[in-house]
Amino acid sequence: MAESISLKTNVELGVVPTHIKFVGGLVPDGEGRLPRGEDGVLLIVAEMTKLTEASPVRIQSAQITVFPGVHAGDTDDLINGLRALGLEVHLIMMVGGADPMNPADEDAVVGMLVAGIEVAKKYGITQVASTSIEEWMKPGATPKTGADFEAAVAQNVSAHCRAYREADIANSCVKNWHIEFLRGGEFQTFTDVQKCWEFVKAANVELGTKFFKIMVDAAHCGDSTLSIPENEALIAEIAAADEMGMFHASSKTTRGCLSTDDGWIGALLAAAAKTGKLEYVFVELFHHEDPALEGLRQLDPGHGIDTRDGRTYSEAVIDGVVSVARRLNNLVARGMLKN
Repeated sequence: MAESISLKTNVELGVVPTHIKFVGGLVPDGEGRLPRGEDGVLLIVAEMTKLTEASPVRIQSAQITVFPGVHAGDTDDLINGLRALGLEVHLIMMVGGADPMNPADEDAVVGMLVAGIEVAKKYGITQVASTSIEEWMKPGATPKTGADFEAAVAQNVSAHCRAYREADIANSCVKNWHIEFLRGGEFQTFTDVQKCWEFVKAANVELGTKFFKIMVDAAHCGDSTLSIPENEALIAEIAAADEMGMFHASSKTTRGCLSTDDGWIGALLAAAAKTGKLEYVFVELFHHEDPALEGLRQLDPGHGIDTRDGRTYSEAVIDGVVSVARRLNNLVARGMLKN
């Protein structure tokens, strides 16, 4: 489809291709090989090709998951394949099997983070992200409060700043590291933007630079205990402190079609735009039958609802890209976003 919608802002609009499923789409096999189609093309590249060709608004970037141990040739095919589509590439560094809040796991956490950063350095990637402040859906985990919360923040600062130094990020192409918090149940402690900010503030003080940023994910904000006005106020404060990062346009609870978000994307995107610090926006949907997310469906059955309404997931993502592009253009028209 020929592009028919022009984005009227310098904000970069991209996609996180999680809708192709972690299992069978994003996650490497036991030999570190990424899933490919019968034609030999990596499924991530094939999907982003489909989206860029079909979208009426230009998709400018892809934010992709990077797992430790992926075959170097597959990583090369992935990043070069996306760049051949004219896409900027951003990384989400995946950390698993270790607790970032536990000093005993620091070596393992740092090792995984450094591996992701080295990928970014190898390919000249400037923006990395991670959910590396807590272990995902750790059995038996309970919320940390008071002194325990302060200790969790301090340990995260220790691990992340150690990774920063060991990877020599200060002398690299990597400009920012965006930290994503998750909803309650996925995480137990860092479950809202205020708690995430406590880590980001402390890490930046330790480094003496505003290197770490908070990723504002509308879905996780919507599923937190903070209201829309509370999130809007915090976004303004965080941006004023130069610690607001990427924005994920993703629907709370269902994580499906953006029409199921009950107003969170629109409200928080506007709040981020008003700050003058919004630079990156990504559309992110998840597949309601992804085997890797069975635990989420058990946590909240809403995650298993099919929100496609007769479309393919590719079509639902393109609808999301169009919706967000229209929102951004109208934020420009109303003087709330720079063009």
